[in-house]
Amino acid sequence: MAIEKNFLIINKLGLHARAATQLAKLAMAFDAKISLTQGDKTADADSVLGLMLLESSQGKEVLVRCDGPDQDAALSAIGNLIEAKFNEDE
Repeated sequence: MAIEKNFLIINKLGLHARAATQLAKLAMAFDAKISLTQGDKTADADSVLGLMLLESSQGKEVLVRCDGPDQDAALSAIGNLIEAKFNEDE
């Protein structure tokens, strides 16, 4: 059974190229299908281009959905990355 949770994009630049690359690399480390949804757009978390096409800017909310053996760890790790502003100095 898949799990999902909403996260607020809080970093200044939103889900731009560097942030999307970090998220995609992290997503690939887990045995789970991970997707992000914002409004009517959904992207696989392991697709940098797909993530950038969500156009998630500061203040937008994204729904992270994980399904698979590592789903709990994946949701936690991705949530931590978003909450840590993608480890960027602002």
